[in-house]
Amino acid sequence: MTTTTSSVDLGFAAFDADNHYYEAEDAFIRHIEPSMAKRCMQWADIDGRKRLLVGGKINRFIPNPTFDPIARPGSLDEYFRGKQSSDNIRDAFGDLEQLSDRPEYRDRSKRLEHMDGQGIESAFFFPTLGVGMESALKNDLPAMRAAFRAFNRWMNEDWGFSHQDRIIAAPYITLSDVDQACEELEWALAEDCRVVNLRASSVLTDDGYCHLGDPRHDPFWARANEAGIVVAFHSGDAGYEVLFELWGFKTEFEAFRQDPLKSMLCMAPIADTIASLIGGQVFTRFPNLRVATIETGSSWVEPLFGRMKKTFKQQSHAFTEDPIDTFRRHVWVAPFYEDDMTQLAELLGVDHMIFGSDYPHAEGLSDPLAFVHDLKGFADDDIHKVMRLNGMSLIQRQS
Repeated sequence: MTTTTSSVDLGFAAFDADNHYYEAEDAFIRHIEPSMAKRCMQWADIDGRKRLLVGGKINRFIPNPTFDPIARPGSLDEYFRGKQSSDNIRDAFGDLEQLSDRPEYRDRSKRLEHMDGQGIESAFFFPTLGVGMESALKNDLPAMRAAFRAFNRWMNEDWGFSHQDRIIAAPYITLSDVDQACEELEWALAEDCRVVNLRASSVLTDDGYCHLGDPRHDPFWARANEAGIVVAFHSGDAGYEVLFELWGFKTEFEAFRQDPLKSMLCMAPIADTIASLIGGQVFTRFPNLRVATIETGSSWVEPLFGRMKKTFKQQSHAFTEDPIDTFRRHVWVAPFYEDDMTQLAELLGVDHMIFGSDYPHAEGLSDPLAFVHDLKGFADDDIHKVMRLNGMSLIQRQS
């Protein structure tokens, strides 16, 4: 195992709202219902390379879903800070590592040792491959639901939903069938789930698409509200490729695929997601709900606030309060380290900012606590909130 000691001494152990594992190759297979196996995930040797089949088709969401070899943590730091340009982003990764040299990526006991050295007390853990699979199975909703039932049982087995109150893995729930989503949530709650992961997008059901605030989802929101858990929306394949097709993009979603036009188009799934919750009055009906936006940055907050402000002026009769106030009370945001932290604090308030490193991904931080260097100008008490207290408050169920 590669031992890591943080170069930063905060004077306290941090809470990291955005950690990841690299899924075992049987993550979607170990607990799959036999009748669904061929409709979900399989491995195949194609031209001498191990490829992931999803729904019988080669899936390219992750270029190398075996994760061996794997990019070094933080290897794209300079690129995402806008300090490096590359004709081929794969060149920016540099030398890769052998997975066997990093057991902490798949072994939770080794990961806890690693977290000790990093100065991390607890963390939310999210999928790497898993956040692209809901879209991959959109044409077979029963298979989608079966795949994530299997995935969540693997996740709890290998990582745990609240292992030692330190590894807080988020089961992935699809709302494509609200009754099944409620059953899955009940099972996860019985396993001491603290946070669930939903896709930041509209919901595809057997009756077609609908938004997250549609009353048909109320049984799920009601149970999450009663349980006092956090609903996290983590970045992944939001299914927006259908919108990008309007601009001439024909390829399926693939992590790290570059295109300058695609990078500049104003399509923000997370902003639309939060708008659907607030516009659909979800927080009015379920005032105990807490939402965290993870690995989606914060540059979307200001333009969303602008649209909310205008909409409230024009249609105040549709709201019980200013939607910006609703946002500030119910939503916690994990900004990218390269975002404008001061602006976010002014918009949202420090109490709802949470630190997330995206460790061990290439686009994250190799030393998670180095995030504090991007909090220049923040008071010590506010740094303590962002780097620890705000996140720690989210792992406790709220009555």
